[in-house]
Amino acid sequence: MTTESLAVRTDTPVRPAAETSSRGGRRLLRQKAGRQHHAGPLAYVLLAVMALLSIFPLYWTMVAASTDNTRVSQTPPPFLPGPNLFSNLARAWDEAAMGKAMINSFIVAGVIALSTVFFATLAGFAFAKLRFTGRNALLMLVIGTMLVPPQLGVVPLFMMMSELGWSQQLPAVIFPTLVSAVGVFFMRQYLTEALPDELVEAGRVDGAHSLRIFWSIVLPIARPAMAVLFMITFVHAWNDFFWPFVVLDMTNPTVPVALTQLSAGYVRDQSLIMAGALLGTLPLLAMFIVFGRQIVSGIMAGAVKG
Repeated sequence: MTTESLAVRTDTPVRPAAETSSRGGRRLLRQKAGRQHHAGPLAYVLLAVMALLSIFPLYWTMVAASTDNTRVSQTPPPFLPGPNLFSNLARAWDEAAMGKAMINSFIVAGVIALSTVFFATLAGFAFAKLRFTGRNALLMLVIGTMLVPPQLGVVPLFMMMSELGWSQQLPAVIFPTLVSAVGVFFMRQYLTEALPDELVEAGRVDGAHSLRIFWSIVLPIARPAMAVLFMITFVHAWNDFFWPFVVLDMTNPTVPVALTQLSAGYVRDQSLIMAGALLGTLPLLAMFIVFGRQIVSGIMAGAVKG
């Protein structure tokens, strides 16, 4: 071995074995992440079965709404749509005053969903990243309210709404549910993982106060979780029946309250009830079809960024 070759080898930097193995592991992970994974036939069969089971209740509602009451009650029941779908939908629309009920439900569900998303994100940011006295105790108190059955507060809540003069009015349904403990806990858990402490500290260094940090840093990061929370809250408020049925009447109903009008009488027309249920479900389906892709893509973007 010559002296020149020895000098060249001596000048070559020697990397530690741990660094080499770490880089090799990262390279292997990147190669695996770039591969396209294909599911087997069994996975596709299971997905198809689950999709059919999920769609079947909606399909059966449409079948029952398109026939008459006698045909629905027969054994075996019909499994193909009948010719009376649009006539039954028109009857249900008129008899249950579905036009006003849908407007009321859009107002109630929209306001509740927007307020829940805003206040839950604000409280979730406070519980996740701000330091103040009694933070953990207050969080436990918020979580503890989830253990109390809502039926226990119906009587005092109804008395309060009557004292405020909101009985039989939409504010009586909206104001008691402007924020939920589930939403606060959900956003707190999301922001704890998705929002780095370094971003909050950088905002503090730049002179931003808490509300400025919330508006400029927290909201863009929390957008995927906010979209999911909005959809869940909107669907829950749209389908809520117990409290609106207690505090509202048939002159100013939401969709679930209006549907009770279709089941009045000695003989219930099941096809008419199913037609009303289909009318009440169509706005939710339309919303999911329009915004479902954005919500799923937002969730995936948040997961990759995290």
